[in-house]
Amino acid sequence: MVKSFTISIFTENSIGLLHRITSIFTKRHLSIQSLNTSESETENVFRFTIVVNAEEELVQKIVKQIEKQIEVLQAVYHLDGETVFQEIALYKVSTEKASENNLVERLIRDNHARILSMEQEFMIIEKTGHKEETQELLEFLKPYGLIEFVRSGRVSVIRPKNELQKEL
Repeated sequence: MVKSFTISIFTENSIGLLHRITSIFTKRHLSIQSLNTSESETENVFRFTIVVNAEEELVQKIVKQIEKQIEVLQAVYHLDGETVFQEIALYKVSTEKASENNLVERLIRDNHARILSMEQEFMIIEKTGHKEETQELLEFLKPYGLIEFVRSGRVSVIRPKNELQKEL
């Protein structure tokens, strides 16, 4: 049964590692839904957060293959319910159209979004939440002069205490 999984990979910082990791997904014909990389809480350890929709058996095989990479210290996977996650989205909207429809007040009140920048021609709006929430706001803003949109990859922390991370 296909489910959404979050794969967390803890690595050393190494040139070409991102390519080698994504190649593992390509060879298995598995599309990555979201990818985020950043420093972790441990000095000199980096974290890849990858979201895929797949069967658990395939995800297990991919995680084992990723762990064979020399620079990978640990790779684990979790279902959505086992993690706390968010995404951030930025929307550039026409100031003229937004002010015509009293959009700013409705936007903040109804969508828990905030205005990052207000310029003469446009404003930049920020929304954090799950993909469905940021997508809902995207659909809401389209008729109001949406100029640009970008959404980050998933940022996630694991709910259960992960003893292996302590060893890093």
